[in-house]
Formats: sequence, structure tokens, C-alpha cells
Amino acid sequence: MRDLRFNCAGMRRRDFLQLGLGGALGLGFSDLLRLRAGAGEVPAGASTAGRKGSNVNCILVWLDGGPSHYETFDPKPDAPAEIRGEFKDIATAVPGVRFSECVPKLAEVADKFTVVRSIHHKDPNHGGGNHYLMTGMPTPAPVACGAFVTFHPSFGSMVSYERGLHNGLPAYVSMPQVSRSGGPNFLGGQHAPFVIDGNPDSKGFRVRDVTLPADIDEARAKGRLELRQALDRMDRHADKLADDPAVTFDDFFAQGLELVRSPAAQEAFDIHREPEPVRDAYGRNDFAQRLLLARRLVSVGVSFVTVYYGGWDHHTKIFEAYRGNHLKRFDQGMAALIKDLDEHGLLDTTLVVVLGEFGRTPKVNKDAGRDHWPGAMSVLMAGAGVPRGHVVGATDPKGYYASDAVYKPEDFAATLYTKLGIDPNQTLHTSTGRPIPLVNQGRLIRELFV
Repeated sequence: MRDLRFNCAGMRRRDFLQLGLGGALGLGFSDLLRLRAGAGEVPAGASTAGRKGSNVNCILVWLDGGPSHYETFDPKPDAPAEIRGEFKDIATAVPGVRFSECVPKLAEVADKFTVVRSIHHKDPNHGGGNHYLMTGMPTPAPVACGAFVTFHPSFGSMVSYERGLHNGLPAYVSMPQVSRSGGPNFLGGQHAPFVIDGNPDSKGFRVRDVTLPADIDEARAKGRLELRQALDRMDRHADKLADDPAVTFDDFFAQGLELVRSPAAQEAFDIHREPEPVRDAYGRNDFAQRLLLARRLVSVGVSFVTVYYGGWDHHTKIFEAYRGNHLKRFDQGMAALIKDLDEHGLLDTTLVVVLGEFGRTPKVNKDAGRDHWPGAMSVLMAGAGVPRGHVVGATDPKGYYASDAVYKPEDFAATLYTKLGIDPNQTLHTSTGRPIPLVNQGRLIRELFV
């Protein structure tokens, strides 16, 4: 069986952590609070309600490895067999729009989202492609497939930078790991994602840093808090200085305590409170339950959630793989997420994005697989004013290249930021003062604004 922890670069999560990038890119919530306190961030609970677009949150589903546009949202039934592959096209809920038979449940809810079929770029490597589609900025030099790079802040980190903590909740969450270019770069470690690992479908699943340890009950925790408060009232704390490290620690402690004691936060992170029929609708597997947890998080104000789902680098046996459970879980889980958001009235204020680093080659190779192909890819987008039941752009009759309403990753980035109320034309500055454009000459995908 193919190990889905790997793509053709041969890298996996353990290697990522051994490289020392895990600490820089994916942190526990206590780590993020400590970094924010040291950086003088706005304390927990500060309101961001007045900011433009601050009511729109985002769930980004990252299909690491590069999913095939042919076997998902852009089938080519009239192309030669060596291009169209082994699957048929099927009707969707939108008259005249057809998907691959591999995604029947998404076809049933196609009237709730838009597929952009015409995004393209020129980087065929996992590292470079990942960076381009996770940040909107190409890498300044060629990057090997196995590289973990963040030359530019990721979307999630930029949202964290703009919005900060809200009601004690992290602004940026990633599950169950961080995409290789999902970090903050020069924005600072306080804008790295809070990583929720583990399997939400398991009975013992708990989110670290937001629940009391198993050996400390509520009464004991209350006693410890009262003892700390008594110590804080001692005379030596009476004349605290603004730059006293103890003050910073007290702020950090208060923020962490607010999260642990917040009923809304506890309910959002506790997926076991979700009704069983809802959990079953998503699918009882780790990926689908992460989607459900993402819905719970955005509903209480987490601004940006990335759900990482690897295993899409099919250089061999792609048709065999797409007949398996990996794609079935994606199809069922994504369809359930979109319907669930809609039924909860959250789709208007939640931007859902599904993409990988590129598409796959038009011609099936000698190993019954498809290779890397940045010339054409499909991106699913829903919510936050994205039209329902639309297709934007097209590829040529054989799916080689985007041919109509052609857009670049910069355009996608400008669109995403605009949907979230962030100015894509602003200039950031590195720690040395160097000016860096957030998005370099990106234009809006106008078809996504109605």
C-alpha cells in the first residue's frame, strides 16, 4: 500500500520536524501566546469587530501533492484515451456542468460553489508550487521538490497578523500539520499556526493546551488559581512596572486561562459534542472529522483554518488510487462541509477553498500515473459571496493549458485577501525594514464577486 505520508520528494512530517521547522511554523497555543506577549501583541479579548471583512473567516483545504484536474472537476470525455483516462464524466446539480465520476457527492452540491478551472503557473516542483499557492508569491529561486520554504508569509499567518486573537482564540489553526510553506516568515513566530494534531475520530481525542490535564480536576484547578491570585496581591506586586517580565507573564497566563475557561472555546474544540448523525454525514475518518472541527472553529471566530490532506502525488496507478477510499473520503467530507455550513447559515461568512500545488499531466505515463503539471489546475471556492453553481474559465479541449479567463496564483491571492477584508495592495516590511508587497500585481478574479 502506498504510504500517504510521502510525496515524490520523499519527505514526511517527522523529517519536517527534525529540520527544526516544526517549532518555527507550527506551535502549541501556549507557545503562540508567549510569543505574542513578547512581541507586544493586542491581548486576548480585544475586539476586531470594526475591521473591514473581519466577519469573514476561511477554511482552506490543502491537497498536498497536486490533485488531478481530469479526475475531479475538469474531465475531458472527448479527448483521446491516453488523456481522458479511465473515468467517465457525470452530470452535476448545475445544468451543463460536468465533473468526473470520482466526485459524485460534490457533483450533487455543485450548485453551492464555484470551480475555477483556469489557474496556472510555471513551477512544477512541490516546494515551489506549494509556496506559490500558499502565499501568492513565487519563490525567488528554483526550489527542489523536497524543500520546505517560506520566503513570504502564508495566507493564514497574514490573517493572524491583521486580526490577532479574538475572544482568546487563535487566529490561525492548521490540522494535523503545517504545509511546507504555511508559516509566517518575517511576520514572526507569533503568527505561526496553532497545530491540532491527532485523529478527531478517535474516542480519546483532545486538543492540547485548551483542556485541563487529565490529572487535574476543576476543583484542583480552581484552588491553584486562587493561590496564584493571592500571591499576586502580595506587596511586592503592588508597584509593577510596565516592562516588568512578570507583567508580561501575567498577561500570557491570563490569555491561556481565558481559553481554558471559555465555554465557547471548550465547546468548539470538543468535537465529541457534535451529534452522531452529523459526524456520520461527514464520514468517520480523520480527514472528514477535521473538516467538521474546522466548521466548529470558524463558527466561534477562528479566522483561518487549514486542513492538510496529503497523498495526491500519483505518478503511478492514479486510476487505482482514485477508485479507493482516499478520494471517497475527500468527496464525502467536502460535500458535507459545504452543506453543513450552508445549513448553519455560515456559508455567507466563511470562504472555503480547496486546492493543491498544481494539476497533473495530460498524458497518462507508462506507469498508469500522471506527473506534475502547473499549466492547468482546478480550485474549488465557496461562500463569502462566491457565486453558487458557476465555473470560471476553461482549459483547452485536451486539458493542457488554461485557455479562457486565465488567472495566476497572484490573482487567486488578491481575491482571497479581498474576500477576507485584507488589502492585497499593501506593502509589508521585514525586520530589517525592507519593503515587500503582500501581493505583486495581482488582479481580482472578477467572476467571484457578484
